[in-house]
Amino acid sequence: MSDPRGVVFPLDPTSGRRSTTATGRAVVADALRAVDPVGAASAGRETNWRQGYLPHFRRLVEAGLTSPGASLAIARNGLESLHGRMAWADADGDHPLDAAFAGHEGGSPLGSETVRGDGTPDRVLSVPYAGERLSGDALRRRLDLWVEAGTVEPTCAEAVGRVIDNPDWLDLSDRTVVVLGAAAEMGPLRSLLRWGADVAAVDLPRKDLWDRLIGDTRRLAGSVTVPVRAGDEPLAARAGGDLLHDLGAVTLWVTDLDGPIAIGNYVYADGETNVRVSMAVDALTRQVTASRGHEDVALAFLATPTDVFAVPGAAVERSVDSYAHRRTSKVLRVPLRTVSGGRLLRRNYVPGQDPGINDSVVLQQGPNYLLAKRLQRWRATAYRADGGLVSFKVAPPTRTRSVVKNRALAAAYAGAHRFGIEVFEPGTANTLMAALLVHDLRTGAPAQPSAWQDEAYAAVHGGLWTSAYDPRSALGIAALLGIAGAR
Repeated sequence: MSDPRGVVFPLDPTSGRRSTTATGRAVVADALRAVDPVGAASAGRETNWRQGYLPHFRRLVEAGLTSPGASLAIARNGLESLHGRMAWADADGDHPLDAAFAGHEGGSPLGSETVRGDGTPDRVLSVPYAGERLSGDALRRRLDLWVEAGTVEPTCAEAVGRVIDNPDWLDLSDRTVVVLGAAAEMGPLRSLLRWGADVAAVDLPRKDLWDRLIGDTRRLAGSVTVPVRAGDEPLAARAGGDLLHDLGAVTLWVTDLDGPIAIGNYVYADGETNVRVSMAVDALTRQVTASRGHEDVALAFLATPTDVFAVPGAAVERSVDSYAHRRTSKVLRVPLRTVSGGRLLRRNYVPGQDPGINDSVVLQQGPNYLLAKRLQRWRATAYRADGGLVSFKVAPPTRTRSVVKNRALAAAYAGAHRFGIEVFEPGTANTLMAALLVHDLRTGAPAQPSAWQDEAYAAVHGGLWTSAYDPRSALGIAALLGIAGAR
């Protein structure tokens, strides 16, 4: 690994190196053991984790459906395993993760400065789409069309409709929203500022990043409070906090914010760093909630649609019907399946499943990506069970920079519409997800009957859940069509 300090993977006693493979395999096995000992043993024996991880992550979802408390047990055991294994490394070597918070008892060395915008708060929900900004009845029609196309769950249209009906909900002056990963394309920062919210923004201490965020803030209506280091340099040169390496300082800074607060996790990094920074956020979350209490702290997460989810029976029925009636079922499906040995254009579900299991994992994203996202799902499940307010939403496939730099994935997204999947532009996606965050904060995000239904509520999956075909079985064809279309 390139960076030996801060939040790190543990040293493998056999190889003496920090092994993401050994850690990921052990965490999945630990999470499954109490609920599915056979699945745990299978994960523990996996010798090719980088290629063979998917069935074990799928089993985490399937095993969670076996009994009312199974998903919560998996979540709690997975979190315990991660916190017990991941470490804090400094010049003296490796320590338990909680060592990151030692030495800060006297307060955070980070100060605070606030930037206020000059704009007028927008009290009408509007969402950019296809070159227009939709609000009111036009936005309702677009939501209905998304439901009709199977792009979003019907509960998404209901939730956003409630925000349209209650424009005063956009006034979030009664709560500070902590945006971790403030510069993230999928994050809610600019929407919140447009609505006049007070935001506590955390991202890496990079002057170019903060120049951009501060400039955006001044043009909008809300305010941004940022952690700063002491000095005489301009604010952008002193702003920011490094969660990986200054975890204790950033955690105390968040703890001391005026409340109540909502902590939104929008961090992302490539490869194994994604697990490390997601782990840092989770450690921060545990410390802040332990100090301030569940009543004072809400949590917010965006889930990737390219994961494994249990989905409602209605989505299964729609997919099965589409499989039976799509034109390609009569023209291309049989020869393609024959030539590919059954790998291409497989049906998405076995008819009659309720819930169904949707597997939209993109294998190129790898096991570290999936572990980082699973950590967030586990925290959402556990925190909700403990009585905390959680906004957890499946976000749509989106043309973010991190996606389009992968040429194969960018091509697949370009051809995805041929299979009933809509890929969103970042502005549409992040505004829609910010509106769902407002809904959850204002309604208390009441818990659904089971953990999988909490995850499915108001999901914006882009049609991956309702598509006729298993997404991976159509991905290669979509990529070919996307390349051809670009030419």
